Amino acid sequence: MPYQLVGETCDARLSATTVELFVRGRRVASHPRSAERFRASTTPSHMPESHRRHLEWTPGRLVAWGEQAGPSTGRLVAELMARRPHPEQGYRSCLGVLRLGRRYGSERLEAACARALAIDAPTYRSVESILRHGLEARPLPAPEAGPASPRRLHANVRGPSYYE
Repeated sequence: MPYQLVGETCDARLSATTVELFVRGRRVASHPRSAERFRASTTPSHMPESHRRHLEWTPGRLVAWGEQAGPSTGRLVAELMARRPHPEQGYRSCLGVLRLGRRYGSERLEAACARALAIDAPTYRSVESILRHGLEARPLPAPEAGPASPRRLHANVRGPSYYE
């Protein structure tokens, strides 16, 4: 549906091959029906101009921008997109991380990204917090020996045997 009509109530007509949307009896959109169930499809002409510019970007392009700051920044940008169902959903976070390089400098950004990857927290908020508190200058935590556990064990974790 065109972005100008967001919030409007619409009627939908669905056939085996087509989806049509009507607002106040007037057809405003018609799309071929996607073969994939529950997959959204958007016509570029229905997007605002700023969103259409994002269509020109690729995950590889953002990773390349990240690698200009350093390899850890490139890996963090790739990880940000890999953790989303669609890489495009991670673009804003990636751009935010890259923007932190302007504010704090490429060297600090690279060190913060290395720390965020080491503690398995590859998010914009983690990198921003590390930079804000100056934690990138501290030594990286030593890798834990043994198999990696998804949760830390302490007195409050009962484990699966508790529920048997």
